[in-house]
Amino acid sequence: MRLGSIILFVALCSFTAYYVYEPIPENIEERWKLMLTNSFFRTLSHLADFCESVGLKDYMDVMYVITLLEKIVPVSDEHVKVTEENFDGVEVVLYQPKQQGEDADLRRAVIYLHGGGWCLGSSRMSPYDLLARKIVTELDAVVLSVEYRLAPAHHFPVPYEDVYRVVKHFFHKGVLAQYSVDPERVAVSGDSAGGNLAAAVSQQTLSGTGPRPACWGLTADGTPRERGKKMSGSNNLKYL
Repeated sequence: MRLGSIILFVALCSFTAYYVYEPIPENIEERWKLMLTNSFFRTLSHLADFCESVGLKDYMDVMYVITLLEKIVPVSDEHVKVTEENFDGVEVVLYQPKQQGEDADLRRAVIYLHGGGWCLGSSRMSPYDLLARKIVTELDAVVLSVEYRLAPAHHFPVPYEDVYRVVKHFFHKGVLAQYSVDPERVAVSGDSAGGNLAAAVSQQTLSGTGPRPACWGLTADGTPRERGKKMSGSNNLKYL
């Protein structure tokens, strides 16, 4: 009995190590934290597959747990003023530096689009909240985080149309003046699905007569590889 328990324990430890371990380059910090995060996502994905296969829940409904776990209520702090606004019918979270410059000083701005495969994610998730605050404090910029509508409840092109409406609204002279933003220093940026939306909106603005962002920064944007190499690079934001 004791030998059987030992064998079972060793087998369980071996399986856990096999499941959790991922070959990650040595220069990556906190490698085990990354491994555990990856194994959590894989486990949730397997659970979602199982729930959908037995008819309990749709795959994306289960995966949406990620969004719910990370969701917060964005609030102002000593450096950043946070407000929740509505731009042409689309919810946005607006981050502004609390320290006001001279009246003649116009700030740069970043319109940020969260990732999540067009089905998950939110501008009110903790990682995006932290990113927006970092951009505000390091670049002295206004950050507009867009809460575009998600699939499957809202199919394409609804997310794209939401983002494009926000960009057009933000470029109105009165709106730019309200937030002291320089129209020549506005970037559209995003990660994953948000990067794809940023690329699509930027291409639309370049081909039309409407607003034209100064640059765009895309991370894992879902666009074809060569085009992504030419267009992407969130480091562009520092040149605003």
